[in-house]
Amino acid sequence: MNLEIGIEHDIEIIVTPNDTAKAYGSGLVEVFATPAMVALMEKAALQLVGSHLEEGKNTVGTEISVKHIKATGLGKRVQATAKLIAADGPKLTFEVEAYDEDGMIGKGTHKRYVIDEEAFMKSLDK
Repeated sequence: MNLEIGIEHDIEIIVTPNDTAKAYGSGLVEVFATPAMVALMEKAALQLVGSHLEEGKNTVGTEISVKHIKATGLGKRVQATAKLIAADGPKLTFEVEAYDEDGMIGKGTHKRYVIDEEAFMKSLDK
């Protein structure tokens, strides 16, 4: 695994009714759901490291701490960015941020752990 501190990856979506707090059950209004924002941040981190891993390796999310600081309505573009800020063996730490067309909507940190996918899946059978 050859990961350089500071590498970044962006991913973006357009907010649909499926991405709302009402759809997720995390609220009752049709705005971009916090769980949807968190998932987008995690996906950005997952995609960032994916191409750097050896065959048979993968990552799993282990921790996320974010603030959702501003609501985003339907039809708005949301971009999540993950930046690798630390790598301690298999433990990876990312700075994550999310923006809509009007500015920052969320920020925080996310941790992932590099696993051997086959061994990990076998461990679930125990």
